[in-house]
Amino acid sequence: MTRSLRTLCIALLSIAGLVASSVPARADRHERCERRIHKAEERLRIARERYGENSRQAHRRHEQLEEVRRQCGRGHDHDHDRDHDHDHY
Repeated sequence: MTRSLRTLCIALLSIAGLVASSVPARADRHERCERRIHKAEERLRIARERYGENSRQAHRRHEQLEEVRRQCGRGHDHDHDRDHDHDHY
């Protein structure tokens, strides 16, 4: 095997290893984000039930949910709101 071909093979294997090692990290991040979003949605639901739809507490929980979604790269998920919350701000 020529030196340049061997160098190319080593480089390709290194790149493949880096790509493969980043996949689990992205999956873990996605799972953490999904858990955080679910928790924030649950807190919003509880605040609405306990204090009312237009309460200060529900408004604060709604803002926190939006912040978690933004941090996780989802932004405002209108379809999710429509399917799960049934009530919009």
